[in-house]
Amino acid sequence: MLGEPPASLPRHAVLRREGEAPRHIYLLLSGWVGASVLLPGGERQIVKFHLPGDMLGTPSMCLAQAADTLTALTPVTISRVPLAAFGALFASSPRFAAAMFLSVQRERVALMDRLAAVGRTPAIARVAALLLDVEERLRALGRAGDDSFDLPLTQEQIGDHLGLTAVHVNRVFRQMGETGLVTRERQRIVLLDPARLRSMSARQQRVMTKDAGWMLGDADA
Repeated sequence: MLGEPPASLPRHAVLRREGEAPRHIYLLLSGWVGASVLLPGGERQIVKFHLPGDMLGTPSMCLAQAADTLTALTPVTISRVPLAAFGALFASSPRFAAAMFLSVQRERVALMDRLAAVGRTPAIARVAALLLDVEERLRALGRAGDDSFDLPLTQEQIGDHLGLTAVHVNRVFRQMGETGLVTRERQRIVLLDPARLRSMSARQQRVMTKDAGWMLGDADA
C-alpha cells in the first residue's frame, strides 16, 4: 500500500500549514480541501480547490518549507504518503513518473489560464469560469449531472479564490440568477445556460493529450 491508512478529519481541520517542513503528500479520498497562502497584509488567497481523487501538497516537494496551507473545507478522508514512498514509486514505475510530469504541466496550464482570467476579466466572468471548472471536474468523477452539482463553498471562500469580497460574490450570484444563467439553492448549483456562461467566462477550452508514449521513448508516438 502506497499511503498510510485513511484518516477522517472534520471541516476546518488543517492537514499541513504553510512554512512547515513538507514530509508527506496527501491523497484526497473524499471531501473538499482548499490550498491557501497568507498575504503580507494578513489576507488569505485560496489558490486551489481540491476535489476527491486529487493529490495534495506536491508543489512543496521542491521546497524546504511548505508553500501553502491545506485546510478541509468539508469533512474529508485522506491518506498520507511519505515522500520517500512516493520517490520509490517514481524509481520503480517510469509510466507513473511520466503521468505525474504531465499532470504537473496540466496544472501549470490551468494556473496560467486562471492568472489571465483574474487579472483581465470582470467578476461575473471569474465566477462563471469557476462554476464551469468545478462542474467539469465533478462530472469526470461522476458527481455532476444535468448541468447541476453541489458546491459546498461559502461566498467568502469563493471570494478568497477569485480576489473578490463576499459581498461582491453574493451580488454576482444574484445577477446570474436574475439573467437566467444559474440558480443556487443552498449548496446546489444549476447551470441554466452553460453556453452563455462559457462565452462570458473567456475560459480556454483546452484539449489534453491522451498519448504520453513519446515520454517513454516510443518511436510510434
